Amino acid sequence: MGSVYKVIDVVGTSEKSWEDAAQTAINVAGESLENLRIAEVTRMDIKIDAGKPIAFRTRLNLSFKYDKE
Repeated sequence: MGSVYKVIDVVGTSEKSWEDAAQTAINVAGESLENLRIAEVTRMDIKIDAGKPIAFRTRLNLSFKYDKE
């Protein structure tokens, strides 16, 4: 029998790096979602102030598996 997955769009932020922003998004989403399976990076950008990067943002498509009850 097949499986069913839900995909959601989340954005994580960090003052350090895109990787840290992605990890933040996964950690926070994982607090309320179970069975996270795949994180696909769909976009990365940097917030700039006075010519300097001040925040890294990583957008992810996160998928999680629906459990049968």
